[in-house]
Amino acid sequence: MSKEVLIRTQDLSKTFGTTKAVKQVSFEVYKGEIHGLIGENGSGKSTITNMITGIHTVTSGEMFLEGQKYEPKNQLDANRHGVSIIVQEMNTIEDLTVAENIFFGNEELFIRNGVIDSKAMNKKAREYLDVFGFDKINPADDVVHYTFEERKMIELVKATYFNPKLLVVDETTTALSHDGREKLYELIRHVKNRGGSVIVISHDLQEVLELCDSITVLRDGEHIKSFPVTDEITEDDLKKHMVGRELSGKYYREDTHSNIEGEVVMSLKDVNVEGILSNINLELHKGEILGIGGLTESGMHELGKVMFGALENQTGTVSLPQKNVEIGSIKTAIASGVAYASKNRDQEGLMINASILDNVCLSSMDKLQRKGFISPKRERRFTNEYATKMNVKMENINQFVSALSGGNKQKVVLAKWLGRDSDILVLDSPTRGIDVMVKASIYELMQELTKQGKSIVMISEEILELIGMCDRLVVLKDGEITGELLREEGLSEEKIIHYMI
Repeated sequence: MSKEVLIRTQDLSKTFGTTKAVKQVSFEVYKGEIHGLIGENGSGKSTITNMITGIHTVTSGEMFLEGQKYEPKNQLDANRHGVSIIVQEMNTIEDLTVAENIFFGNEELFIRNGVIDSKAMNKKAREYLDVFGFDKINPADDVVHYTFEERKMIELVKATYFNPKLLVVDETTTALSHDGREKLYELIRHVKNRGGSVIVISHDLQEVLELCDSITVLRDGEHIKSFPVTDEITEDDLKKHMVGRELSGKYYREDTHSNIEGEVVMSLKDVNVEGILSNINLELHKGEILGIGGLTESGMHELGKVMFGALENQTGTVSLPQKNVEIGSIKTAIASGVAYASKNRDQEGLMINASILDNVCLSSMDKLQRKGFISPKRERRFTNEYATKMNVKMENINQFVSALSGGNKQKVVLAKWLGRDSDILVLDSPTRGIDVMVKASIYELMQELTKQGKSIVMISEEILELIGMCDRLVVLKDGEITGELLREEGLSEEKIIHYMI
């Protein structure tokens, strides 16, 4: 029996200014299938799905949903057609409750005598949250009270409570813990089992092979190939299609020596944050890549903020012994040569609705000024230098960061701190949502920086990444350090997981 097409694109194109992000892409997604959409950062994956879900308008070409011409006016219109999306970055609205976020745009469901019945809305939200087992989330709470992962779970409910025909999952798994990913996988399979379809965008190629029924590969905004997933297809096959050539796959360090002989450049003593971190004592050495690992709620992400002076209500000290400085604020951290790249890049790492130039120059204004004046020419030269070093794919340095792919946004974050010439870089999930080639370039950059005497703290939920890159690995569980491992001791997943759980 032939499969029935749910959605089809025909010569779909999208242009931003002079940039052709998507070029005449045609592909099909069948009913009841999980369809992987893969490609390097900037290949057009998110742009295509943003057109399908009504976030972007179509420049040219057509879309057909169940055989009928499909032209969503916006995301709410797409929802009404049975098409929804879960995006990579945080997409909840602060100052609204959990229930108000879930039913945003569909408040008319709860209007009684011209007034929104909040009690009825909260009750219905409670029902949907319970279906997914999110019993600890209160529909009446403002979403600001919840963690990044909990807010992604709220988005998950928002995107699926109305049983969509097509669900788009755009790089969401990289933001989730193991438990969160399992919840999402369960949802994806549920949509498939009831006859719906799912488009999954992911840079985790093993995940794509295990989860998807078919795959479409994009490169530079063009359709390269679509094919069913079989046991014979490997990750290397996918990489070759993505980049157009064979890849060695040797991204990590090949040495087995821990570089921790250098002087101590950062010291944490008796650091506590109520309910989050307990009795943290830790040192970072010059030229070291220090890994911080653990489960999402272990406190490791908050520890990175503590190192940057960005977390309040802490006790204990974070100091830079060689500079005789105690880090008590972000301003002091930056002035003392400490940089920080947040896991939550769009909200905490970038000014999304500003240009690449504004973002790259932001933390280096004091370096750029001469006699109280900053030359626009110097700003342009500075931005071009560091954006070029990071190989940012852009129209020009005046392009808004919001128009960049996730990987290129991360390159802008790193360019900002490279320009600052910071001595210590605290990198929280630096390769989240990044394709295989950009990962390799970031790993290479990290090694180059340590050779220059820089020190790096790498916070990651990816165990293989920590094993591959770190001189020393500290593992957190429930806000406490439970283990410390050296590179020459033979880092292994088994050892690390033992300390994590």
